Amino acid sequence: MGKVDQSQVGVFVSYVNLLKHSVWTWVEGDLFIPEDWFNEVHAQLRKDLGIPDDLRFKTKIEIGLESLNRVIANGVPFEVICFDGLYGRSEWLRSQIQQSNHIYMAEIPCNTNVYLSKPQLGVPEIVQGKRGRHPKRLKVLLGQQPIKVRDLLNSGDLKWLRVRVRNSERGEINDAFAMQRVWLRYEDKVVEEWLIIRKESAKKHSYALCNASPDTAIQKLAWWKCQRYFIERANQDAKSEIGWDEFQAQKYRAWQHHLSLTTLACWFVTAVKLDFERNREVDPELAKQFEIEVLPMLSVANIFI
Repeated sequence: MGKVDQSQVGVFVSYVNLLKHSVWTWVEGDLFIPEDWFNEVHAQLRKDLGIPDDLRFKTKIEIGLESLNRVIANGVPFEVICFDGLYGRSEWLRSQIQQSNHIYMAEIPCNTNVYLSKPQLGVPEIVQGKRGRHPKRLKVLLGQQPIKVRDLLNSGDLKWLRVRVRNSERGEINDAFAMQRVWLRYEDKVVEEWLIIRKESAKKHSYALCNASPDTAIQKLAWWKCQRYFIERANQDAKSEIGWDEFQAQKYRAWQHHLSLTTLACWFVTAVKLDFERNREVDPELAKQFEIEVLPMLSVANIFI
């Protein structure tokens, strides 16, 4: 492989807050166990590894929602829930978060279908003389057809706005965004949401759905869309700097203990960063000395030094 990697797969929740300080850290996580591990063939192996008898198979999406619910139950304040395409494509997950009255920014694949006008749902009328079963399920009526979000790029209807994403040591990062209200079908109902398209390069676009209110500011939607960068930073810090990638045990409890210690270490680093930013002034001439426009945010490596 050319690298050191883990055979275990986890689902993790990160907390990001950049409004006043540079905060990104793990706060929750759980182990994903493949479904075939819960059959009778693997019964002895589960016992040897200390997997609880009452533990049942859960998809990554189900684990993710349970982890989110624990974060919410513990009173962690937040504005929006962001997740990548694996979770964002799940209509069930988006529906569950919608029902809990929280805002999400869900990355979606480019082939996701949306409607540009509100589709009418209903049971098709019975056609006299036509054989076969009578229709009973709800369908989109009046011949309305969905469109894949990637096809909107060629429609000519999108209005692009360049928004400052964030500062970096190489200067401001400004990307073009397009926002449009679209409709999606969730089982027996139709929901109106924001579709956010980010032009990351000449040939690369990313897409997300957001259930924020129609009067949400375009700049805020763009800001939310870009927060997953710092979620990935939290994952990278935990693995490469904090020690998550050094796990070598096999037992279920050992995995949970290592996760707890890694998360605690992430919080310690975050606390040190907050203390530094709150109580220490940065020399305004420092950026000029390094010949950069903006000083980078304090990294984990800076803390350990």
